[in-house]
Amino acid sequence: MMRAAATLAAGINRRKFVEAAAATASIGGLSRFLPGPAKAAPLGAGTQSPLRIQQIEAGVLDIGYSDVGPAYGQPVVLLHGWPYDIQSFAEVAPMLGAAGYRVISPYLRGYGTTRFLAGETPRNGQQAALAVDAVALMDALQIRSAIVAGFDWGARTANIVAAMWPGRCKAMVSVSGYLIGSQKANQQPLPPPLELAWWYQYYFATERGRAGYAANTIDFARLIWRTASPQWNFDDTTFMKSAQALANPDHVDIVIHNYRWRLGLADGERQFDKIEDVLATSPPIGVPTITLEGDANGAPHPEPGSYAKKFTGSYQHRTIGGGVGHNLPQEAPQAFSQAIVDVDRM
Repeated sequence: MMRAAATLAAGINRRKFVEAAAATASIGGLSRFLPGPAKAAPLGAGTQSPLRIQQIEAGVLDIGYSDVGPAYGQPVVLLHGWPYDIQSFAEVAPMLGAAGYRVISPYLRGYGTTRFLAGETPRNGQQAALAVDAVALMDALQIRSAIVAGFDWGARTANIVAAMWPGRCKAMVSVSGYLIGSQKANQQPLPPPLELAWWYQYYFATERGRAGYAANTIDFARLIWRTASPQWNFDDTTFMKSAQALANPDHVDIVIHNYRWRLGLADGERQFDKIEDVLATSPPIGVPTITLEGDANGAPHPEPGSYAKKFTGSYQHRTIGGGVGHNLPQEAPQAFSQAIVDVDRM
């Protein structure tokens, strides 16, 4: 089992980096001290991924994760969404690692090499369970506090960590803003165009939907990628590097439970009830935060003005132009990396 070194001794090295970062004020300025995509980490042995995968037992899981950058650097935990994986951070992680950050990118439960330690553990996809996984990973890696960042499911998980355990979250970068939800809130009907955008959620509510997703997981994911990022011309090689993470034996169960739980069609675990009770109140987030949105996000997402007041600490919102869709870290790695650098300074 891997055990990482303590992460709180950033000291002089990190201060030098912050001074260098302060010299840049724009997204493009990050390229002055971060390497471009050509500097990405080499392929790991026996894998097509540019990120080397390690394993560690944390909570109820044996989590697969990438660990890039110096062990003494400021920790950054990057959280992916559905139906994506840690390849969303394949350019972000080496950029930040070269700049002195320690960058942890875990496979969520039901993805990649992450596995449940016990067969009897419920394959639970509710929001609280995913957040507890993130904190358990930090505990296992002896990380007291981290900058937490993500998109889609990962952004929601980052929101919950920041709201429920602010002492563990130095700062946050969240694509699409404030995404904490509740079963009660999700009972409220939406205008028809918004309901249409959630078509797959209702499909998954049926047994036909479960069977269809199980039988066509790769084709389903490709469809979501295209509709969520309509202007991103990804190639099949890029897609398949992530799609292979969906072959996890628990993937279908986790995805179906996640969407059914949202609609109140599946129960969560009682151990998470107190957390969910707090989350149902839409708690404010007080840690320094930058929210991001792509100008061509085709997935359901709230308008920035609807959540700005949820962030009660230092706060900025940035809309990233150029046809950027839902998978913002992979489509605009420079902008995502710059947000992490900037929120660290906030």
